[in-house]
Amino acid sequence: MTRGFYIGRFQPYHIGHHTVIEQIASEVDELVIGVGSAQFSHEIENPFTAGERVMMISAAMKEIGIPFYAIPIEDLRRNALWVSHVYSMTPYFDVVYSNNPLVIRLFSEMGMKVRTMPMVMRKTLSGTEIRHRMIEDEDWQSLVPGRVAEEIDRIRGVERMKQIASSDVI
Repeated sequence: MTRGFYIGRFQPYHIGHHTVIEQIASEVDELVIGVGSAQFSHEIENPFTAGERVMMISAAMKEIGIPFYAIPIEDLRRNALWVSHVYSMTPYFDVVYSNNPLVIRLFSEMGMKVRTMPMVMRKTLSGTEIRHRMIEDEDWQSLVPGRVAEEIDRIRGVERMKQIASSDVI
């Protein structure tokens, strides 16, 4: 059995993440999904809580059908210790999937097998773009799996984004 590891902030989980996970699912038996920056929420860059992101991932993973573990992982501001921190928070995994240069470097230095995956429509399929579209009342739903859009609607995520982005300056 092979277990992979994939980490992201998932602010929110989008079709780019989903496409990469579908590709990973064809290579592993199980997947550990690290929900990074778990301590942040209710900010422009990080509007959703770790629990909300776990729910988005869980909803989307129903379509993929691979056993998975979504684990919140708080940031550790000491990169030399970060991999050990991840290991302490997750089930064992055999291979890391990432395109993040720092993540690749840190896991490689620890002797882990690291694979990169092609990214899909990176400029459009990004959390930054989706959050911008939410604030501007533009189409964001087409950039996330349908079940994720339902989860964001359920928690009134667009309303939250707009309120966080507003100002008290008149």
